[in-house]
Amino acid sequence: MSTLDGIQAILETAMRGAWQRQTLLTQNIANAETPGYQRETLSFQSSLRSALSGGEPLESLSFTPVAEARAATPNGNGVNLDQESALLAENGLTYEALSQMLFAHNETLRAAMGL
Repeated sequence: MSTLDGIQAILETAMRGAWQRQTLLTQNIANAETPGYQRETLSFQSSLRSALSGGEPLESLSFTPVAEARAATPNGNGVNLDQESALLAENGLTYEALSQMLFAHNETLRAAMGL
C-alpha cells in the first residue's frame, strides 16, 4: 500500500468505524426505556490502531460492538441518556473532523495533479 493510498484507507476506515459507532449510540438512546436492555459500545479507534500496528488490511477490518452489562435503572436498563447524548455529540464531531481531513487530502491530491 502506498503512502497516499494508505492515508485515504485509514481515513475511510475511521469514518466507517465512527458511522457504526453513531448507529450504535442512537440504538442505545432508542432503547433507553426498554427493560433489560444493555448498552453497547464500540471502540473503533483501538481496533484501527491494532490493525495498523499489526499490518492488517484495513478493507477487511470489522468493528465489533461489545455489550456493557450494568443496571442503572430499576427495570435493568443500562442506558444513561445524558452519557449517550454526550457520546453521540462527541462522535459526530469526530466523524466531521475525519470527513474534513479526507476532503483536504483529496484536495491536496487534486492540486498535485494540477486539477
